[in-house]
Amino acid sequence: MTATGTTPLRGNRKSAAPRPARATAPRRRRLTERGSKILAFVVLTAPMLLGLALFRYVAIGWSFLLSFSEARRTISLGKWVGLDNYKDLLSDERFRDSLTMIVLFTAMIVPVTFAASLGLAVLVNRVRRGRAFFRTAFLLPAAVSYVAAAMIWKMALFSGVPSGLANTLGALFGADATPWIQTQSPPLYWIVLVTLRLWLQVGLYMILFIAGLQSIPPHLYEAASLDGAGPWRTFRSITFPMLRNTSVAILLLMLIAALQAFDEFYAIFSTGASLGSEPVRTPLMHLYGVALQDQDYGVGSAGAFLLTLLIVLVTLLQGRILGFSRDKD
Repeated sequence: MTATGTTPLRGNRKSAAPRPARATAPRRRRLTERGSKILAFVVLTAPMLLGLALFRYVAIGWSFLLSFSEARRTISLGKWVGLDNYKDLLSDERFRDSLTMIVLFTAMIVPVTFAASLGLAVLVNRVRRGRAFFRTAFLLPAAVSYVAAAMIWKMALFSGVPSGLANTLGALFGADATPWIQTQSPPLYWIVLVTLRLWLQVGLYMILFIAGLQSIPPHLYEAASLDGAGPWRTFRSITFPMLRNTSVAILLLMLIAALQAFDEFYAIFSTGASLGSEPVRTPLMHLYGVALQDQDYGVGSAGAFLLTLLIVLVTLLQGRILGFSRDKD
């Protein structure tokens, strides 16, 4: 009885004991699946990351080294000159004039674009029917190439010939044909530049303002209506203050875009010859001539970092004055 009684008990103990292999199998499977996902992520993102590192960060670092060396007609590091490239660029009267010109352009285009975008956003947001049509119609120019739009403005709208659209409209009121781009006193070319930039950008910023308008609680307008507030007082007391963060972000985008202006200026004023005779010359146009035409890559790289520093300072100044993001009161 003892032998027959103890044999089943030993067998039960052996069958009840856990098996390590079976217990760790799900864990190993999870580790294998996780490793496969990590491997797939690395394989899919490695080409993009390598291209980003090679063509952006390595290029930026190499350009930074070039700005401290004498690099003419070559992108190899030459004689170390320290800050001489920066000093030569800042002592160049043409570069200083280009900085003055871009500041003047920014001071003109940013307030006009801001006001036009905000006004259109308020009007379109009040439309009950056809709102999607108006948003699409105003946004379409943002997808147009700056160069293509500049050529239309230069060769069709403000061509200077009597058959141009601007001169045709002027002839209806008895005005003579005007060479808009060539006229420097008064500087009528500013009309060409401002209208072109307005047409290209106002729709995009209008969409951003509409997004900000739709985030304003409707009960605020209902309370203002019960208090008898008119449209202007409602806009001044509710709409504009509630759009503070949106306005700060849009102003930042406008400032950066204005300081980086190049395409439309080059397409309108360039004649294909050596740069230097244009009535309007932006910093990027000057650096284009220095780096790609004169092939002085050291001074060109120094100018690129000076312009970057200018944009960063303007951004920080705006953030200091207006605040990058503040809670709505």
